[in-house]
Amino acid sequence: MTGTIFMIHGMWGGGWYWDNYKAYFEDKGYTCITPYLRHHDIDPNDPAPDGLGETSLLDYAKDLETEINKLPEKPIIMGHSMGGLLAQILASRGCAKSAVLITPAAPAWILSIRWSVLWSFSGVLFKKGFWKKPHKLTYKKAVYAMMSKLPEQERKYIYNKGVWESGRAAAEIGLWPLGFKGAGVSRKNVKCPLLVIAGSEDKITPAVVVRKIARKYRPISTYMEFGGHAHWILKEPGWEKVADHISLWLAKQAE
Repeated sequence: MTGTIFMIHGMWGGGWYWDNYKAYFEDKGYTCITPYLRHHDIDPNDPAPDGLGETSLLDYAKDLETEINKLPEKPIIMGHSMGGLLAQILASRGCAKSAVLITPAAPAWILSIRWSVLWSFSGVLFKKGFWKKPHKLTYKKAVYAMMSKLPEQERKYIYNKGVWESGRAAAEIGLWPLGFKGAGVSRKNVKCPLLVIAGSEDKITPAVVVRKIARKYRPISTYMEFGGHAHWILKEPGWEKVADHISLWLAKQAE
C-alpha cells in the first residue's frame, strides 16, 4: 500500500500533533507530510507573529495548495478540526485523491453554533475586534472544548505546545452569517471520496454538526461516529481503533 497523506492540523496546533498518526500510517507504507500553517511554526512562548490576527482561511488554503502542487500526484488529504475544513476547501479545488475529515469544522451554510461552542470561545468572542486579533484559549477552556478525554499529563503537554491563532479564521468559521467570508465550500466541486469522523462527546465540533457535514457531501461521503471520544481523537486513549478504521477505508478506496 503506497501513497501520500497530507496531514493538516487545526487551530493553535502544528505538524507535531500528528505524531501518532504519522508513525501509524508510515508503518502502513504511506508517505506522510505534516506541514505547519502560516505563522504556526513558532516557539509557543513567542509573541503572536505580525499579521496572524487577520490571516484568513483562504490564506492558509493558498499556502497548502502551493505545497500540494509540488507533489508528483494528488495526495490523500487528512485534516483535523479547522484542518478538516481546510481539507474540504482543498478538495473543492481538485487537490485531493480522497479526504479524511477528523472532527472537522463546518463550512459556511452549516450552522455550527451550539452552547458548548459558544462557551468554548467565550473568552475570545467577547473581546473588542477579536476578528482582527490573535488569540489563545485558557487552559480551562481548552480542556473543556477539546481535551476532556485526555490524561492530565497529555493535556498539559498539548496545551503548552499550542501557539496563537487567527481571529479572522475563527470569525470565518463561526460567524459567516455576519458576512465573514472564507469558509465557503462548493459541494459540486468536491468530487473525491470523503470519510467524515465525529466524536460523540466532542464539544467544539459537536457530532450533530459533523453529521451535517457528511450529509452535505452525499453520496461520496462516509460517516463514522466514535462513542466515548471527544475532539482530540488523534491522541485520546483508543486512538488506534479510529486509525484502524481510517486505514481500512483508505484501503477500500484503493481497490
